[in-house]
Amino acid sequence: MIRTEALDRLPVRTAVPALERALDDRGVAVLCAPPGTGKTTLVPLVLAGLTGDGPVRRVLVAEPRRIAARAAARRMAWLLGERPGERVGFTVRGERVVGRETVVEVVTTGVLLQRLQRDQELTGVDVVIIDECHERHLDADTVAAFLLDVREAIRPDLRLVAASATTDAEGWARLLGDAPVVEAEGVSYPVEVLWAPPVRPVKPPHGMRVDPALLTHVAATVRLALAEREGDVLCFLPGVGEIGRVAGQLAGVDAEVLQVHGRAPAAVQDAVLAGSSGVRRVVLATSVAESSLTVPGVRVVVDSGLAREPRTDHARGLSALATVRASQAAGRQRAGRAGREAPGAVYRCWDQAEDGRLARFPAPEIKVADLAAFALQAACWGDPDASSLALLDPPPAGAMGAAREVLGAIGAVDGDGRVTGRGARMSRLGLHPRLARALLDGAAEVGARRAAEVVALLSEEPPREYGDDLAAALRTARRGQDGYAARWKQEVRRLSGQVDGAGSGSGAGRSDDAVVGLVAALAFPERVARARGDGAFLMASGTGAELREGSPLRRSPWLAVAVADRPSHAASARVRLAAVLDEDTALAAAGHLRVRGEEVRWVDGEVAARSVDRLGAVELAVRPLKQPDPQLVRGALVDGLRREGLGLLRWNRDTEQLRSRLAFLHGVLGAPWPDVSDGALLADPDAWLEPELSRARRRSDLGRIDAGQALRRLLPWATGEAGRLDELAPERIEVPSGSRIRVEYGGDQPVLAVKLQELFGLAETPRVAGVPVLVHLLSPAGRPAAVTADLASFWREGYKAVRAELRGRYPKHPWPEDPATVPATRYTTARLKRS
Repeated sequence: MIRTEALDRLPVRTAVPALERALDDRGVAVLCAPPGTGKTTLVPLVLAGLTGDGPVRRVLVAEPRRIAARAAARRMAWLLGERPGERVGFTVRGERVVGRETVVEVVTTGVLLQRLQRDQELTGVDVVIIDECHERHLDADTVAAFLLDVREAIRPDLRLVAASATTDAEGWARLLGDAPVVEAEGVSYPVEVLWAPPVRPVKPPHGMRVDPALLTHVAATVRLALAEREGDVLCFLPGVGEIGRVAGQLAGVDAEVLQVHGRAPAAVQDAVLAGSSGVRRVVLATSVAESSLTVPGVRVVVDSGLAREPRTDHARGLSALATVRASQAAGRQRAGRAGREAPGAVYRCWDQAEDGRLARFPAPEIKVADLAAFALQAACWGDPDASSLALLDPPPAGAMGAAREVLGAIGAVDGDGRVTGRGARMSRLGLHPRLARALLDGAAEVGARRAAEVVALLSEEPPREYGDDLAAALRTARRGQDGYAARWKQEVRRLSGQVDGAGSGSGAGRSDDAVVGLVAALAFPERVARARGDGAFLMASGTGAELREGSPLRRSPWLAVAVADRPSHAASARVRLAAVLDEDTALAAAGHLRVRGEEVRWVDGEVAARSVDRLGAVELAVRPLKQPDPQLVRGALVDGLRREGLGLLRWNRDTEQLRSRLAFLHGVLGAPWPDVSDGALLADPDAWLEPELSRARRRSDLGRIDAGQALRRLLPWATGEAGRLDELAPERIEVPSGSRIRVEYGGDQPVLAVKLQELFGLAETPRVAGVPVLVHLLSPAGRPAAVTADLASFWREGYKAVRAELRGRYPKHPWPEDPATVPATRYTTARLKRS
């Protein structure tokens, strides 16, 4: 029996007529409705014709997470008075609960991507709702782009709704072709904000690590909230590990402590969503409870202020979730959970002053995530560079380039980026392309079942208590009775069924360590690592890796690193999960990274010439080269100059002066006078350092190259301008005393430092290349007395004061009242009289 009363209470009902009109008129719409209003549960039922008098339509609802897909299907089935699998069902990876009468099917966005690749028309589907699109998950963005392609090309009748829990809908409306935006008002009550920062500073999150002091503070804040407020408490934490640790610190509280995350058993999820049965509850949840799930009974939110987002270090081949500060938008969503049913309160575990410095919205996943899976989906769709896809944010060029390199290395795409038959098969496995490669190639070596066991471990990281030895974790999962082991066994069955009979390998006679090492190395060949001693390793990617103290893997000669993260301040990555490996297996799995050849490099200030056999950055064998290729030597010397600077050449004062003169002329006159800055000279060494550079073999040879002679090659000899160097930028200027004074060209303006008396009678400031020199007027002892770029003005206005000061100090020198009436001199008054 339909629960009409519960349906009528859902606030989104008032917006449904406008949504139906928008879909009838345009076929697309954006629905904005706050969490708890029924957008995920009532709207699909109405559009499917399961409530009211509308025609029956088949509706697909795409959710970003498995836990949300299951929960939405169960809730809709309950509203219809049914069980999941009747008129409402769900499909997530490894689990499908649908029946012949199912018209509303809730799926994850990943499942919908697979379905679109198999059947672009979505045969039989009338409406697709992309839920929680504001979270900007990569799969959701990709699904939307594919569906817009489908509507434009083959299914203009397909109705599409982008459903968001926020009012930031302009981007989605533009993406859907200026789609109508339908807003539903939520029933919200005031939420009091309480700032509860830790008493003492805590370390900021890095990698997956969260300061235990912060978790202790969060647990204490939950206890405080229980004491000060009524109702259930919802506490937001970044991940499963933090939830477990805070739960342990809440032992003994007068409340039922529940843990909600993607790995939580279905029974626990159902208990949380069913509401309290009279016992006060503390619900510890990840961001899944921000908008995907509504937890009834909550009056208080405790927000740790942290979230998990994917991050990829393309240079080091490391991809993982990272702990970050939650955005302001996430903070509002979390706080709103306390005001769904009555006035509430939110305890924010950070200082109010920090709040304004937080990011406004979470980073779109396409901007920060590993794009290998996305690039494979795009290639399978027929758009390898994703240039024609309607995306809110284009994929970063660097990340797409790195993704295509990965896909090419595993044979998923050809040289033009088009998907291969092998790549198409990989895309259907519902795995990251790296894991798909490991499953297919591993099955051929060790059999489908054993390969699937390892890949299932890699696709969902085992709990930390399983340890960092991947083979030991495999044995624990086989005999385990916990929730992770149950999910792992289900995934093993799914994967082994997909590749059963794919290869002849059986793995007979191979130990778990050998099998696990091989499959992990096939998945992450750049992460095969050789020991450097004392628990330190070097990965083929060039990144150092370190094992924790006490790890059973510390004595292994080689490792296949499955999971590692590298804190921003650390030189090496920390290994969280790895397998023992031998050299032969490492070479077999990462053979495409093996390079043999001559290497001539600048190392520690000298040319090092070696014959090297290497696996990526790992050197397998090295021997010195007696007669290296001269071009390679020259390249190493140029690299040395760029690293250590032009001081490696032979310079003297005259050479430095020549360079300064040329720099001055280039700055004042431009071409044809050359740019002689470090950057310009190092960018084109051929233009001035040949033939000496090609004859050089070592550092000492660079020191014998005359930099002055080399610089003169850059003078504009072809135009004849070179002959005017001394005219335009003379080394010295003759002053009235007859002295030839050196001009210094190092600054913005040429400088002439000369004794004041030597300029008597000179009315105008000397110029070089039309630029007045900056005259440093010196005392008879050579000390600075005045600076001017306008001698005429100095004689009129400045000389009198300088004369008064210096006349008493240097009485033996001439100090005429009118310097224009006496000859310039280098000598004293007495010497002048004698001469």
